[in-house]
Amino acid sequence: MRIAVLGTGEVGRALAGRCAEVGHDVVVGTRDPARTRERDGYAGWLDGHPEVRLVTNAEAGAHAELLVNATNGAGSLAALTDAGVAEHPEHPGLVVLDVANVLDFSGGGRYPGIGAAIDHSLAEQLQAAFPAADVVKGLNTMNCQVMARPDRVPGEHVTFVAGDDEEAKATVRDLLSAFGWPEHRVLDLGGLDAARATEMYLPLWLSLSGAAGTAEVNIAVCR
Repeated sequence: MRIAVLGTGEVGRALAGRCAEVGHDVVVGTRDPARTRERDGYAGWLDGHPEVRLVTNAEAGAHAELLVNATNGAGSLAALTDAGVAEHPEHPGLVVLDVANVLDFSGGGRYPGIGAAIDHSLAEQLQAAFPAADVVKGLNTMNCQVMARPDRVPGEHVTFVAGDDEEAKATVRDLLSAFGWPEHRVLDLGGLDAARATEMYLPLWLSLSGAAGTAEVNIAVCR
């Protein structure tokens, strides 16, 4: 599958590298590839992942059968717009896996604020902005290393998916299976409005990781 990852930070790198490792044709989109290569050791990361190509956001959007939104949530709408999600002729039915959270660091407290609420989520905003795409929320409730390699945390811990299109969720579930998430540990929460809950979960995850002394922590659902 042709996968485009938007986001060149730690999350984007972890997911792009893992997608390529499990056999997909992967590009990473950025506003300015030349500048991205020069910062934060990105050129070295690319050298270690020669199968991943760094391209403009527009080129990434044109490449994608599945687009992974791993940007900072506050910039997600602009990034997907730059990727041409609304315009490209192949994009009706494009699956957008939204792993982003909207973080607000302006308060200066121990933890950032979040841009989710009981009556809206980032995922729903993206779906409204790009109605021809099929947005699926997933993987946003854990550290990126656990997203890509669930065996880094022992036990029957889970991840969630939420979305309005069943085929799109099936596509995401297939990718998660390739990452190592067993089918019974990918819990379908139903429609995309459930993304409100997973995005609001972030403060609890931050508290849990602080208490555990590691970011590689996740939850299990016992029933």
